[in-house]
Amino acid sequence: MTTTSAPDERPSVSMTDEAYGTLRASAALWAGTSVLITNRRGQVLLQRVSYRPTRLLPGGGVDRDESPAQGAARELGEELGVTETVTRGLAVDWVSPTGRTTPPAMKFPGELLHVFDGGVWDDDQIAAIRPAPGEIDDIEFVEPADLPALMAHDDARRALSALRARINGAGPVFLEDGFPIAPAVLDRVGVLRTARVRHHFPFHSIPVPVGLTVRQSWVWAFAPDGRVLVLLEPDTGAACLPGGTPEPQDGGDPAATVVRKAREEAAAELAVARYLGYLSAPDEPSRAPAPLLDPVRPSGGAGAQRLQCTVASHHRPAAGRSPRTVLSTRGRPTA
Repeated sequence: MTTTSAPDERPSVSMTDEAYGTLRASAALWAGTSVLITNRRGQVLLQRVSYRPTRLLPGGGVDRDESPAQGAARELGEELGVTETVTRGLAVDWVSPTGRTTPPAMKFPGELLHVFDGGVWDDDQIAAIRPAPGEIDDIEFVEPADLPALMAHDDARRALSALRARINGAGPVFLEDGFPIAPAVLDRVGVLRTARVRHHFPFHSIPVPVGLTVRQSWVWAFAPDGRVLVLLEPDTGAACLPGGTPEPQDGGDPAATVVRKAREEAAAELAVARYLGYLSAPDEPSRAPAPLLDPVRPSGGAGAQRLQCTVASHHRPAAGRSPRTVLSTRGRPTA
C-alpha cells in the first residue's frame, strides 16, 4: 500500500488502512432505533416528550458498541420503565441530511433508523408503564390515521410504513425518509391513512328472528395457509370484508350472498358456509345488520379452508371502481 491518501480520495488498493478508515469515518451516519407498540385495538403507542412539540415512538440513539435491537430494549427500559426484548425488525429508514429539520449547529449527517416490533400489549403490560420523569410527559395510544397530525411528517411516514410491514408479514421494509423503496400494495393504496369506521353492534349466537330484515352479508374468508381475504377501497385505502346487500337470487340465504359477493368483488370461490349468529343495530331493532356463518370445506379434500360469514353494515366501493384484493398474513383483523 502507498503512504497516505486524502479523506476525499476514492477507495483503492493503494490506500493505507488509516486513510481508508478516515474516508469511511467522514461518511459516518447516526444510528437510531425505535419500537412500534400497539394495544389490542390496533392503536399505536406514542410518547409526549418534554423537548419537542410532536409525538414520538419509544426509542433513541444507539450507543457505542450496542446493536440496534439492544438499543431498542434499553430505550424501553429508560423511557417506559419496562423490560422487553425486541427481536423482530419492521423497517430500516435512511433519514437524509435534508429529510429532517435540525438546528444547523447539530450538523446532522443523516441517520439509519431501525424500527422494531414491540408487539401487541395487553392491559397489564400497559399498566406497568412508568414514563421517565423529566423526559416523557405522558404516553397515549392513538389511531393510525391520526399519526400524521401528531408526529413529524417523516416520523409518521416511518411509523405507518412499519405498521403496514407488520400487517403484511413479508419482512422488514427499507425506507428513504419514511418512503418505501419498493412500495407494497398496502403502501400504494395507503392503508391506515383514513380513520376506521367502528360499529358496536351486539352479537347474538342464535338464528335471526323471524321478521328481522338482513341488510348486509359479510364474510371472513381464510385461505388454506391461514391468510384472511380483505378488500381495499381504492379511494381511501380503507379495508373491508367481502360482502354486500342480499339480492333476490340469493333466496334469503346469507351464505349465498357472501359466496356471490366474494366472486364478484374478489374473483374468490368460497366453501360452503355454516351459520354462527348475527349482529343487531340498537337504533333499528327491526333490522338485523349481522348474521355470522362458519363454512368449512368438506373434509378429505385438498386445501381445506375455514370460512366465517357475517352480516353487517358494509360500505361499497365507489361506482365504477374495483376494490383491490389482499390476503392479509396477520390472521383475523379486529373489529
